[in-house]
Amino acid sequence: MKWLPFELHTHTPHSDGTHTLLEMCIKARELGLSGIALTDHNTTSGMVDAASATEETGISIIPGLEWTTFYGHMLTLGVPYSEWRDLGPSDIHKGVDRVHEQGGIVGIAHPFSLGSPICTGCHWEYVVKDWNDIDYMEVWHETLPPMRNHNAPAFEQWTNLLNQGYRISATAGRDWHRSSEEDDLPAYTYLGLENEDGMPNTESVVDAISSGRICVSMGPRLELQVERGVNRYGIGDMVEVETPGENGNCKMTVRVIPSDHPDRQLETDEQGLMIIFESNLGELTRYSLAEGQDEIHHSFRGDGLLWMRVRLNGMLNGALSTLAFTNPVYFKEAIH
Repeated sequence: MKWLPFELHTHTPHSDGTHTLLEMCIKARELGLSGIALTDHNTTSGMVDAASATEETGISIIPGLEWTTFYGHMLTLGVPYSEWRDLGPSDIHKGVDRVHEQGGIVGIAHPFSLGSPICTGCHWEYVVKDWNDIDYMEVWHETLPPMRNHNAPAFEQWTNLLNQGYRISATAGRDWHRSSEEDDLPAYTYLGLENEDGMPNTESVVDAISSGRICVSMGPRLELQVERGVNRYGIGDMVEVETPGENGNCKMTVRVIPSDHPDRQLETDEQGLMIIFESNLGELTRYSLAEGQDEIHHSFRGDGLLWMRVRLNGMLNGALSTLAFTNPVYFKEAIH
């Protein structure tokens, strides 16, 4: 598994961005990114410049689109243009089916942003009749996302959907329209790409997002492994556990892998860093990381668990904040 940082929500002058695709890729390389998804509003015409921008910068460019409507903004990845103009507030699934039929995925963008008249359609108002159709949600939006008020209800909604048994991935999206030296720091969306030896491609990125192999971070990447007997599982995997009263013991190992980017070094104070284990049963436990410590081992029983994720708390711009979180490891009862 190769873990690479991506930015999954970007715009160029083909919609309302101010930098060209090449300019954005040059800046993406400076930020330490491996790839971006080009998601201009209601057009894929910007992809005409993708091959030359990738050749010059080494940044992978994934085709995408941001459906920009009166009832919400939806990101599509991995497919060409897909029609959306005939969709009303109660039939979003008709459009989602069109994307899935072409092998693409869909994600809800900034669902709790201010809507009209501040931003036309930015607040999500479509009726989702079956959340199994939604592949991912943008739970961190804009730069410095842990400090943006509209991201808290998005993270909470994602958690509630996980508690109901849905497997929906969570991503960050800068909603990148322009760049300046005064910009706050955006988050990385680290994607776990399988058998990725060369340039990341569209199929591997789509597969990683739909499979939930994601860690979202302001700097360090969280790596986790669950062991049950001889079996090993990672982020996005499904763990089979025994029925209560039998051998349902599991062990999780969490590693904090610092970023090598100079702007993403960990801040420390007397409180240090905190690893928090969260699940459908609530917070399970938390561990303080001693200075120089980068690994935690936690044993637990899988009884009653639907999912478990890990969150890292620490200092960000002088305030205690969430620095990173993983997408879940999922659990189901073993069938004999």
